[in-house]
Amino acid sequence: MSDMNRRGLLKLLGTAPVAAGFVWTEAEAQQAHHLAQAARQAAKPAAAFKPTFFTGHEYATVRVLVDLIIPKDERSGSATDARVPEWMDFMMIDQPARQTAMRGGLAWLDAECVRRHDKPFLKCTAAERSGILDDISWPQKARPEMSHGVAFFNGFRDLTASGFWTTKMGMDDLQFMGNVFVPEWKGCPDEALKKLGVTPSE
Repeated sequence: MSDMNRRGLLKLLGTAPVAAGFVWTEAEAQQAHHLAQAARQAAKPAAAFKPTFFTGHEYATVRVLVDLIIPKDERSGSATDARVPEWMDFMMIDQPARQTAMRGGLAWLDAECVRRHDKPFLKCTAAERSGILDDISWPQKARPEMSHGVAFFNGFRDLTASGFWTTKMGMDDLQFMGNVFVPEWKGCPDEALKKLGVTPSE
C-alpha cells in the first residue's frame, strides 16, 4: 500500500466523526472504504495474521474487547469478522503517537482486573469484564479514580468504530446508501413519524 494511500486514510479518519453517525459525503465514504480495504489487504498474510505492534497477549485482549464493543448480531458480523484488530495493528505502526496510550490502556485494563479479580482481562468471566467496562464506558458517570481507564476505553471504542464502519460490512450495517436520487419528496414516512412519536401537521 502506498504512503499516499495510508496518509489519505489517516486524513479521512482524522477529520471525520469516529462514532456510528458518520456525516461523510458519499465520495468520502467510498474513498475511506477503499483505503481501509487496501490497508487490510496490505496487512493480510498468507498464513494467520501476526501483529507487528501488539504482543500476543495484547492482541488477544484487543480481539475480545472489539467484539464486546461491536458483537456479531442478526444484521452483521462482529468487529473481528470485519478485521478491525488487524487494522488497529496497522494504525499503531502508522501513527506512533497512539502507541503509548494503547499499550498503557491495555496494561491498565489488566491491572484493574488483577486488582478486582486476581486475574487478567482475558481470564475474567463475562460478568467480571462487563463490571469493569461499565465503570469506564460512561465518562459523565465514572468515578475520578477511573479517569485513565475512561480515557483509554473511549479512544479504543472510537478506533473500533472507525475500523468497523469503514468496511463494507460496517456500511451495510449502517444501511448507508449514499446520495440517492428522490424524484418526488412525499415527506417523512408514517412509520418513521410513529417511531419518533410525531404527529404530522395538517
